[in-house]
Amino acid sequence: MLTKFTRFLLPAALCGMSFLSVAAPDIDAMADEIESDVIAWRHHFHEFPELSNREVNTAHYIAQYLNSLGLEVTTGIARTGVVGILDSGKPGPVVALRADMDGLPVLEQNDLPYRSTQTGEYNGQTVPVMHACGHDTHMAMLMGAAKILTELKGELRGKVKFIFQPAEEGAPAGETGGAEIMVKEGVLKNPDVDVIFGLHISANTDVGTIRYNSGGTMAAVDPFKIVIKGKQAHGAYPWKSVDPVVTAAQMIMSIQTIVSRELRLIDDAAVVSIGSIHGGNRSNIIPNEVELVGTIRTLNSDARDHIYEALPRKVQGIADSMGAQAELTLPLDYYYPITYNDPALTEAMLPTMQRTAGVENTRLSKPVTGAEDFSFFQEQIPGLYVWVGGKPLDVSEEDSPAHHTPEFFVDDSGMKLGVRLLTNFTLDYMAAN
Repeated sequence: MLTKFTRFLLPAALCGMSFLSVAAPDIDAMADEIESDVIAWRHHFHEFPELSNREVNTAHYIAQYLNSLGLEVTTGIARTGVVGILDSGKPGPVVALRADMDGLPVLEQNDLPYRSTQTGEYNGQTVPVMHACGHDTHMAMLMGAAKILTELKGELRGKVKFIFQPAEEGAPAGETGGAEIMVKEGVLKNPDVDVIFGLHISANTDVGTIRYNSGGTMAAVDPFKIVIKGKQAHGAYPWKSVDPVVTAAQMIMSIQTIVSRELRLIDDAAVVSIGSIHGGNRSNIIPNEVELVGTIRTLNSDARDHIYEALPRKVQGIADSMGAQAELTLPLDYYYPITYNDPALTEAMLPTMQRTAGVENTRLSKPVTGAEDFSFFQEQIPGLYVWVGGKPLDVSEEDSPAHHTPEFFVDDSGMKLGVRLLTNFTLDYMAAN
């Protein structure tokens, strides 16, 4: 079933309001004071990463710290998730702040004193593990915000939920995990969350910079599989076959026209990519079967709906024209909705971003076709997801390593802005309610 986005009405106080933080100068000073702690936490997480649904030691480390702050702590949510609740004791909104916890099966190539040498098990194989997407910084920044907000408890109105989420990168084969399971297990309930904020460090964005977008911000992801069944024959006598290889070739080319000829690309980008082709085992045998595996990325629900209609139409039409049979599985094993920044919330919190980073360092950016399971939270409540810079200023964007690579690197100095931003988001939203 396809999900339609629900638009949420925000409190009138949020719409078009320019906020004054409860103690903006003090937030800066407090972030300065704990920066060395935030860096130490980040180095620990980076040195000892754990894979999705296996973040046992990571969760224990976080839970111990949240307990030391006197928060109400719950563990074991969606396997290894941790939630801490800060209750001001006064009426007001419930604000959630989220960080993801898992590393990736990547062998680190950086020469760092806190370089990862850890291994883990992924789909039955022993693999290296690295925080190659910055989740180590996300956890450290959220722990820093938790410390500051706990110290400012007397200034708060309402409650704060600190959500440390496992398996953002996807659960291992045969398992479920991540934000979707946290939502199903009630992480946004008891107390009911009114709004959620999240951020992602960016290795390609200057330290000290915030990038944001309103509406569709990161793509929905829908993996799919096509199994084409034909008739096997000797490669010398193709007329005796129903050739699934040629059928697959025509199918791949036809699928590309969904985006290039059927979607209104001036509105939003979309992608349909085939990432895997398997079939046959000899040069002189036309196989009986070919398997294609691919991904769909969309930035609005209309485009997603159209591709869901068009893909089976293309697959069946090509198969029929070639005398073959085709089985389409869509989605294949998981899906992420569109990471959708509520426009009213985004507009309301823009002054917070501009005050925290400076107007010149707060940049409206284009959507990206990467995906984030923060979107499952945003399906339930208004949410805002932004990027904070982690690229050293003396490194060009072209020379900065990409996320999910062995050379991935972000500078520790970028985290202080994230700590301040999560804190100011919370204070300003509470002040408006």
